[in-house]
Formats: sequence, structure tokens, C-alpha cells
Amino acid sequence: MSPLPASIPALVRTRVRAAVRRPARLTPEEAGARTLLLRLCSLLLQYPDTELTASRPVLTAAVETLPPSPAAEDLTSFTAWLASEEPDALERHYVEMFDLRRKSSLYLTYYLHGDTRRRGMALLTLNQRYKAAGWDTDGGELPDHLPVVLEFAALTGTGAGEAPLRQHRRGLELIHRALSDADSPYRHVLGALLTLLPPPTEADRAAVAQLIAEGPPNEEVGLDPYGTYGEGEFAPPGTFVPPIPAPPTRVPPRPTSCTEGPR
Repeated sequence: MSPLPASIPALVRTRVRAAVRRPARLTPEEAGARTLLLRLCSLLLQYPDTELTASRPVLTAAVETLPPSPAAEDLTSFTAWLASEEPDALERHYVEMFDLRRKSSLYLTYYLHGDTRRRGMALLTLNQRYKAAGWDTDGGELPDHLPVVLEFAALTGTGAGEAPLRQHRRGLELIHRALSDADSPYRHVLGALLTLLPPPTEADRAAVAQLIAEGPPNEEVGLDPYGTYGEGEFAPPGTFVPPIPAPPTRVPPRPTSCTEGPR
């Protein structure tokens, strides 16, 4: 889209841009398919414990009910892989992708705010958004954990419900790129999700490139850096402090990680 003329008042320009980026009005069938897609993405990005792996036939059947689309193709590819792997292999791969790599952590505010005081405020604001919509999480995960954000979007709808996803578009792009670079089947889930969002702008692309090169913002908050740097990391040692571990996605224990957000 070409830039709007400077002669248009700023408020009007803002409203026009918002209208362009807002999803078109959906039919009931389209809204239902979108809700199902969001909920499936939320489930498929959760830790593959025994409950989730036992539900693989149900998840595969649900994906098959989606109307034809690039997103449906992505999820079909992912569920085919999910159904073919042994549970132990699924768990190991999940931990490697999301717990041991900061570039593909599922805690969205980390990409926007890093380890700064602003991140704590962002988490509080997100939690308040949930409560204002009448939705209370069970407290098992931070409010910026992507499966939680996706479930909220599925329950609340394309406007306020999907606003956190649009706000964190750049972090989602980075996760998708990191998973693609690692040739992880989870790239299909992120790819399906990104089809629901407005196309990235040049500013989005530039910001993702900067994230890859420099990592998120950093601010000393009285915590010592810890963890190792290597494949899947943002930068050499000393560039920024990694996020603080959060509780696991599911009740069954799994290896702790240096990629998750502050408790």
C-alpha cells in the first residue's frame, strides 16, 4: 500500500490504516473456521504430554474439517508428522525447539521488550485485557505464552481477541523463521497462524532483521546472566540477558529451560 497523502489529517490516516489492517467482516462459516484454526494452533503448540499425544487422531480429524486454505495445508503437514512420531521423540523435539532456543521461545513479550521493566508491565496489561474480557487463565502459564494468547483469540474474536497477535507480529515472524531454519515441523503451525495476520510491512521486516542481529532490548534488573550461547541463539555472550525460566506448559515435569519468561 502506498503512503497516504500528508494532507490527510493524522487521525484520518490512522483510522484508514487500521481499517486496511483489520480482518474483513467474516461470514459465520468463516468465523467458525478461523476460531477452529486458532484453537488448533493453540493445542498443537502445547507440550506433547500423554494427554495431547493420545488426542492425535482427534486433532488430525479436526484439521481435516478445515476448508481448503494454505493454513489448512500447513496444519495437515504438521499433524501427519505429529501422528508418525513416537511420544518420546515428540517431547525431545519440543524441548529442543521451544525451551533451549531463545529465538523460538513461545513467550511473546520477550521479543518486544526483552528483559526490561517494560516487559513486566506488558504482562500485567495482557492479563488485565483477559480479565476485562471475562476470561481468567488458570495461572499455569504466563499470559504471553503463545498457546494462551491463541486460546484467548479463539474465544474472543478477530477484534480485541486477536489484537495481541497483531501486536506481536514481529516476534511471531522471528519464531517462524527460527523454526524454518531448524527444519522443525512446528514451522507449519506458525505458518498457518501467520496467514491470519496482515502482511508484514517493511518496518516489520526491518525489525525482525534487527532482532536476529541484536536480540531483544536488554536492561540490567539485578539478575546475573546465565545459560549458554550457541546454535539457535541471538548473539555472542554478553550481548543480552536471557529470559528467566517460567513454569512448564503442562503439569508433567520436563527439563527446565533458559528460554522462558520470568516467573
